Amino acid sequence: MQLTGLHVPLVTPFAADGTVDLASLERLAHDTLADGADGLVALGTTGEPATLTPAERVAVIDRIGGVCTEHRAVFTVGAGSNATADTADALGGIDPRADFALVVVPYYTRPSEAGVVEHYRRIAAASPVPLIVYDIPQRTGRTLSLDTLLDLAAIDGVGGFKHAAGAVTETTVRLLAAINTSTPGAVSVLAGDDPFAAAVLALGGHGAISASANVAAGEFAALLAAWREHRLEEARVIGGALAGLSAALFAEPNPTVIKGVLAAQGRIATPAVRLPLLHASDGAVVAASALVRSVVAA
Repeated sequence: MQLTGLHVPLVTPFAADGTVDLASLERLAHDTLADGADGLVALGTTGEPATLTPAERVAVIDRIGGVCTEHRAVFTVGAGSNATADTADALGGIDPRADFALVVVPYYTRPSEAGVVEHYRRIAAASPVPLIVYDIPQRTGRTLSLDTLLDLAAIDGVGGFKHAAGAVTETTVRLLAAINTSTPGAVSVLAGDDPFAAAVLALGGHGAISASANVAAGEFAALLAAWREHRLEEARVIGGALAGLSAALFAEPNPTVIKGVLAAQGRIATPAVRLPLLHASDGAVVAASALVRSVVAA
């Protein structure tokens, strides 16, 4: 199965007492798929997995997995760390409903590019589901060259990339050209930086993993449909509007503004995040909420 379309890494809502609000999470999951998302991601960065207890992580996975099963949607689970053995162990026990595992490039220790390739080779061999390589150098401290990305694409068990390089770079252009000409249908490249989603799709990207779609899933689904159906002018208009919205939603650390907007809409009970994150400022939430209303109404 090639990974295409819109996949939304859901926030983890918290109740007023600080516990995980599973009821709100389930409603958000249903609403997001009903609005046009093709799949959901449990325990992506937007879900604050580092602040959840092991039991909370299991509960979040179970609730989102159940909704995906009900909707026959693609279910992706974020897994792994910067330790190869621990990541392999985690993948070996991944929820059996998962279709893909989203695994970040090893962070903080900054291994060599050869070490990154060997990391994925080892964990792919241990994983019962295909891996999505989460390439986000501004968080990992490790920029990967085109040659390394293509080496990763060639690993049996790597199904695609969440491309979050912080910009559309020469590597972005060349990676998409190479993937779409040498291995069409085998490996996917999904936009992972929301402001650049339209640009990645225009270059031949296969979809998006979009945090901003927590508040605008229908509009991101419309963007993907416009590119897929070659409605270019419409795609450019939608893409421009969503780039502005995404910038507002990421004006403060993710997912603080997104949670603020969802709480203001009454879609989750509170805007609470866990330390070291702090609530988004009122100004950021008001500004982003206004853009959501304008984009949805357009």
